[in-house]
Amino acid sequence: MHAAHTGSEAHIRLRLARAGFVLDVDLRLPGRGITVLFGPSGSGKTTLLRCVAGLERASDGPDAHLTMAGTVWQDGASGVFVPTWQRSLGYVFQEASLFAHLDVRQNLVFGLRGGRGGHDYAAAHAGLDEAVALLGIGSLLQRRVDTLSGGERQRVAIARALARQPRVLLLDEPLAALDRTRKQDILPWLEALRDRLQIPMLYVTHAMDEVARLADTLVLLEAGQVRACGTVAEVMVQHLAAGGDEAGALLEATVRGRDATWKLAEVVFDGGSVWLRDSPALEPGRRVRVRVLARDVSLALAAPAGTSIQNQLACTVESIRPDSHPSQVLVRLRCGTATLLARVTARSAAKLELTADRAVWALVKSVALVE
Repeated sequence: MHAAHTGSEAHIRLRLARAGFVLDVDLRLPGRGITVLFGPSGSGKTTLLRCVAGLERASDGPDAHLTMAGTVWQDGASGVFVPTWQRSLGYVFQEASLFAHLDVRQNLVFGLRGGRGGHDYAAAHAGLDEAVALLGIGSLLQRRVDTLSGGERQRVAIARALARQPRVLLLDEPLAALDRTRKQDILPWLEALRDRLQIPMLYVTHAMDEVARLADTLVLLEAGQVRACGTVAEVMVQHLAAGGDEAGALLEATVRGRDATWKLAEVVFDGGSVWLRDSPALEPGRRVRVRVLARDVSLALAAPAGTSIQNQLACTVESIRPDSHPSQVLVRLRCGTATLLARVTARSAAKLELTADRAVWALVKSVALVE
């Protein structure tokens, strides 16, 4: 879908002032994959998304600029401002906002009205058919909306947004209204979109599990300002590691094989391999994400023998910094091209004489599949 626009970097330089709040961002984002806008309530996530959509008009100052999928949508220097209806985008809200008096197919067809290239009925309906296949809703087409679960309604809403073949997909906390079960039902479909679509997606959430599972690029917003922007693995380690039990690393890995005797699966990454609890989803060759929490990593100066900890990784200390309590420190480790975190006591760090560039062994007590 729109492979020709793959790789067109997005540039978002916008400022919007309100009473007691100023959104002021300057971002360059990749032309495909999911960019997650993450931060506390009131940080400006939805406001930024609405500015990208043209639903909020940011300042037309000389520095204002918005380019998405190779097209300029706003430019203060030249006076360009493309209205929402002329921007090739799909927008998915927290609530599905479907028409209850129409069935699923009728909702999807209604969504084609006014879409880019809407005069070409063959192309429009080809886009609809592709969206139906991508979201797996073919069996729902004759169903009334009021008979669908929350997860099914959101899948229909996403398909409706995609049916118009947009060049950008905007999603504003699409899972916030769903319970955990329905959320788990829809996450695999969002993963499939991330992996198969050739268009950029901007995704707003305040849920860390969605960040870990879906994000390619992570933007941290705080009080309307960009606190950090980069790959999800790097930003999570560098900027979301201070304090709390959730401090840890995210690893991109591939399933190497499964041990049927001990019900374990081995995954490999550029830095070694680790074992985790087996599950039917862990087919050899599958790409997965795993989380290693800092609290589950111990350190040793030599590979230990006679231990129950199976996951032992050769690493190099990158840095040591204070943790949220003065009795502890967070040790950042380089393992191949991957980064790990270990939370140890300051006393242990001193006894081991840990310093930058020191070779150590990371003993990983637990590894969790992101699912």
